[in-house]
Amino acid sequence: MTRTLEIELGSSIRTAVIRELDPLAADALCFDMRRHNEHADVPALVAAVRGLVPSLDEVAGYSLEACVAAMRDLGMFLGSIKRHGPEPVPLVPEVQPVLLELGRRTDMVPRDTVHHYTTWNPTGGRQRMYTGDIQEAYLQESVRMVFPHLREGLELAERLSGSDVADPKFAVLTDELTAHVETMVSSIDMVVANVSPEFFARDLRAYFEEITVDGRVLLGPAAAQVPLWLIDQAIWASDNSEPEYEQFLRDSVPYSLPRWRELYDHWTGIPSVVTRLVEAYGDDPDGAERRMPGLRPSAEALSRLLRVIIVFRGRHLGIARKAYDADLRLYPVGSGGASVDLLRQIVDLTRTTAQLTRRPAGSAAARAERRPA
Repeated sequence: MTRTLEIELGSSIRTAVIRELDPLAADALCFDMRRHNEHADVPALVAAVRGLVPSLDEVAGYSLEACVAAMRDLGMFLGSIKRHGPEPVPLVPEVQPVLLELGRRTDMVPRDTVHHYTTWNPTGGRQRMYTGDIQEAYLQESVRMVFPHLREGLELAERLSGSDVADPKFAVLTDELTAHVETMVSSIDMVVANVSPEFFARDLRAYFEEITVDGRVLLGPAAAQVPLWLIDQAIWASDNSEPEYEQFLRDSVPYSLPRWRELYDHWTGIPSVVTRLVEAYGDDPDGAERRMPGLRPSAEALSRLLRVIIVFRGRHLGIARKAYDADLRLYPVGSGGASVDLLRQIVDLTRTTAQLTRRPAGSAAARAERRPA
């Protein structure tokens, strides 16, 4: 698949089209789903899925956007069934070939993701929700509001990954990226203000459990699929990470949009932006700054970016600690597979990297000493 596919799916125009579509005529059933979930009515949920599943011939006539909308609605019901206990696909086996074909057509995993649950979800009276609780709506909006900024931010990160760290434009681009990342801080503040840890842990988390499709275990919609980690990969994590975080990224990549998977593959094979900055300073930082006056502004801009990321990650860690407290949680890890310990490790790694941008001078040995053990 090519970048064109991702642009079609991820652009604001395509997103608006997807939100409007209802190819399965599921509006009323999706609203009824809230009541079925409240009463744990698995037979009603199963009957709804059976009534919604299109034939493969019908899917063949769908537009790309209709395929996304169909996956969105089928996925909501499958997640609802799993929340109440049973593995959903064996109860409605005719859904499996449809999921596989929808995944093939969209070049995504054959189930719904956080994109379907938030960005491609209608707003207003047609909004698909598991519970109907206003707290769920706030959680969906908190993710929906950041995706346009992340799309822009990832394209800026691509430009940075290919830019000379001493170029005066480098700091300008980095500050533009920082402005987009700051929306994630606003997003997490919205969650803190409007979504209680108890609601997420006790009422909502169970709807994001994994399901099995064609023998493949697939994670449910998860905050981990919001790719701030991909900005990490470009800026510092491609060569300054640790095995547990690296594995988490590999596990998260399949749930991304096609364009973002391409970026991950590219950034994984090249030095990170922070590494290139450190190497530019070399063993004579004062001399490097005299030769390349743009270095200091670049280092300061990267430091500002990493401070914003640290603020977001710190607040996210605080929420996770409450939601996954032993006395409250129903699950030991997040729906994306990340534990609280991993989140803490990522915060520590980001702080260590920020130190490199504040004190990028020194030999390669000195840089190695600053790396996390």
